[in-house]
Amino acid sequence: MKRILIILVFVVMLSATFFATEGMVDVGKYAKEGPYTVGYDIYFVGNTWSMQMYWEFKQAVINNEDLIAEVYYTESEGNSAKQNSNIKDLIAKDVDILIVTPVSPSAIVPVLKKAIDKGIVVVLCGAKAATDDYTVYVDSDAFEFGKVGAEWLAEQLDGKGKIVALSGIAGLSTTEERWAGAKSVFDQYPEIEVVSHVFAEWAYDKAKIAAQNLIPSNPDIDGIWSGGGAMTQAFAEVMIANGLPLVPMTGEDSNGFLKLWNKFSEEGFDSIACSKPTWISSEALEAGLDVMQGIETPVDIMIPVPVIVTEDLTEYVREDLPDSYWCNSRLDEDLIKEMFQR
Repeated sequence: MKRILIILVFVVMLSATFFATEGMVDVGKYAKEGPYTVGYDIYFVGNTWSMQMYWEFKQAVINNEDLIAEVYYTESEGNSAKQNSNIKDLIAKDVDILIVTPVSPSAIVPVLKKAIDKGIVVVLCGAKAATDDYTVYVDSDAFEFGKVGAEWLAEQLDGKGKIVALSGIAGLSTTEERWAGAKSVFDQYPEIEVVSHVFAEWAYDKAKIAAQNLIPSNPDIDGIWSGGGAMTQAFAEVMIANGLPLVPMTGEDSNGFLKLWNKFSEEGFDSIACSKPTWISSEALEAGLDVMQGIETPVDIMIPVPVIVTEDLTEYVREDLPDSYWCNSRLDEDLIKEMFQR
């Protein structure tokens, strides 16, 4: 009987060692001694947020240089076919870790399976894929992003008033999830009326056009909910140009908006800035390196939404940098200067 008990205890210990806990990566499948070879696909550099995410990755490489033998970079230019080709090339280079932001959640599925089948640690960064063929998924909570801003706005308006909602690119999961988070709040306040919901693609120019079209027929707007990007800055500037007072509005951590907020805070303007931090790419690299080293790692890593409020504003705003800088950054000062000198 004693021998049977010893065997049972050994089996339980063996199971704990070789089988992943639910929701955790089975690191035993991947772990090996470093240094490691990393493949990073730069999915898009067409806006400053995605460019800064790439630079945050470069910062993380510097910070972990003792664990990294080589990094191979590819660039997909927002094209899913090119991204698939790039990933095939990275697989052929025998990378240990592949980090990618899927341009298309479905088109990327076959190449992710190839990577997983080859034993590569696949880290999805900032966007989902329509498959379970990945090792770790790192992102911030888009639903929470929308919800946090909406709760602040509802409180500012005492639960009533006319608001405009500004969303990103129609159909994208980030756009839809942020708006779903906001609606989960607004639906609790029957006296909050969304007079217009506009898809301005997170872009300054498109939001400015939307504001110019909306404000003449809605001069009595009480508040603005924004799904992020440069949209809040554009809307605020149009209101100022039309001689209207700045109403409570939510934003993101773009330096242009934070500078505007800082300037008009003395006149009573208040806001809140949620963030999808550009440093999710550094978190993705750290997760991949942890898996390779056999460190316990969750399959899904959801970063709590960072929030900037008036009391924190001066800690984040950079009057010495362009509007295009994203203020919730982990970049060293020398890399920031190099990025904006370019």
